[in-house]
Amino acid sequence: MDDLTGPGVTGPGVTGPGVKGPGLKGLKASAGRALARVSGQALGPYQSAVVRIGFAGTWLFFLLREFPHRHEMYGPDGPWSWDLARRLIDSNRAFTVLMWSDSALWFEIVYAAAVLSSALLMLGWRTRATSVVFMVGVLSLQNRSVFMGDGGDNVIHLMAIYLVLTRCAQVWSLDARRARRLGAASAGRAGPVLWGVLGAVFAYGAATGGFSVGWLVIFTALWVLAALWWMVDRYEPEGEGRAVLDVLANLLHNAGMLVIMVEVCLIYATAGWYKIQGSRWQDGTALYYPLNLDYFTPWPGVSAFLGSSGTLVMLLSYGTVAVQVAFPFTLFNRRIKNVLLALMMLEHAGIAVLLGLPFFSMAMIAADAVFLPTGFLVWLGARVAARRSVPDLERGPEPYADPEPALPSPVPR
Repeated sequence: MDDLTGPGVTGPGVTGPGVKGPGLKGLKASAGRALARVSGQALGPYQSAVVRIGFAGTWLFFLLREFPHRHEMYGPDGPWSWDLARRLIDSNRAFTVLMWSDSALWFEIVYAAAVLSSALLMLGWRTRATSVVFMVGVLSLQNRSVFMGDGGDNVIHLMAIYLVLTRCAQVWSLDARRARRLGAASAGRAGPVLWGVLGAVFAYGAATGGFSVGWLVIFTALWVLAALWWMVDRYEPEGEGRAVLDVLANLLHNAGMLVIMVEVCLIYATAGWYKIQGSRWQDGTALYYPLNLDYFTPWPGVSAFLGSSGTLVMLLSYGTVAVQVAFPFTLFNRRIKNVLLALMMLEHAGIAVLLGLPFFSMAMIAADAVFLPTGFLVWLGARVAARRSVPDLERGPEPYADPEPALPSPVPR
């Protein structure tokens, strides 16, 4: 209260007319530093890279595993016919390029593009373009047959959209390696060619009415910004235009990462509180019955052992609810957060093994990775790099020093 003095009032901390105490100065300085940090750099480069690799890999492995059944799940032989999908999409205005044609050839092209973009995004090749193709592939296949998905598919659906906003190839990507070798991730002809193909596809969709107004605006903005970035990066890499685009990209990236973190917290908070409201998690039947269903028991012996122990069922049931409810409240305590994060990842690994839901578990672990500590990720990257290093025959079998951790590169993503 001493610092909140009005005009003409003198006293400790008053430096002039009005409210100009050290408390307000400190607040302004903190806000300025926070704004400079948010706009000056893309935060969480390692976390965004892990999220990119995790979700792209999960979707890629799912598409490859279901490749023999793709026609029944999303294609012309599925129980949810093209006409039924058309009627539903006309009402809910969902986005899918599979509604542009009902031919089997078009479906095969879209499915192949989804597989290829997942692999390229996981590797971090031309990430700005491949993230858009990845999003189109995920939305097109999932919205074509909305009854085929589960909770993991819903998470991939959302994260595919958020990844477009992030600069998720600053480390552990082919883009970062290209930036170190050539000075810019946009170097080479592959980027302009890829965006040219995307522009032609977008123009066709716009001309044939394949896009709603909202999606047309989104894809047009993405294409224009990509073209502007390429021009500035080529002709004015050190100018003010590049600086402005960097600030905009950093703000979008940090906003996207914040949305991903909030999304994960909402998933666990809602799941935990809904479990509390029902009786099945209180009496253990929510876990007991799946452990005794043939559909969810890839390892019948292990499931039978767990299901026959009331103590284990109680500990797993109450532990799951407690961890999910508590996690959002532990984000400001690093040690407790890391412990609960490890427990949740172990829980999803257990779901993958015991209930036979690997892709759901992979999606949730990839989402959890946004909260992994940077020190651990740098250490993990250094270990992987050390294993990949080639031994020096002249130095003999001496152990090498730890390699330098991969540093974020000034790449568009």
